[in-house]
Amino acid sequence: MTKSLIPFGMRLGLFDEFSKEVNDMMGRFFTVENGSELSREASWVPRLNFSETDEHYDVTFDLPGIKPDEVNVELCHGDLWITGERKAQSEEKGKSWHRVERHYGQFRRVVRLGDDIDSSNVDAEYKDGVLRITVSKTEQARTKKIEIKS
Repeated sequence: MTKSLIPFGMRLGLFDEFSKEVNDMMGRFFTVENGSELSREASWVPRLNFSETDEHYDVTFDLPGIKPDEVNVELCHGDLWITGERKAQSEEKGKSWHRVERHYGQFRRVVRLGDDIDSSNVDAEYKDGVLRITVSKTEQARTKKIEIKS
């Protein structure tokens, strides 16, 4: 009964407030690690694409503004580790910042590839802010067509 007394436009406003509160709560939840709050600068994670063929795994990372020597790529027990840091730009005197949305700081991504990888056949290429890593599979892991005899 009381809802019918609230004008429709005001109901939407209440939903907007609730939506904002949920978003704020989720933001706080996902910026806490090991009980300590992470800074905004350290809470970013580069986006990736991960695909697979019969012969290899292919992982690409968007790393705009990062130089190749600021990224470390390692294979460890079937996991691909990509770590690095995007350094913050220094503030210029006399400049008024109106909006700062870019994230800075250290990052780490771990992609589980499995035990069927050939760690001696890994290629990493960095071009136009995109890191592409190709990890070959072992010969035993590759799909083989079996001929049926008649």
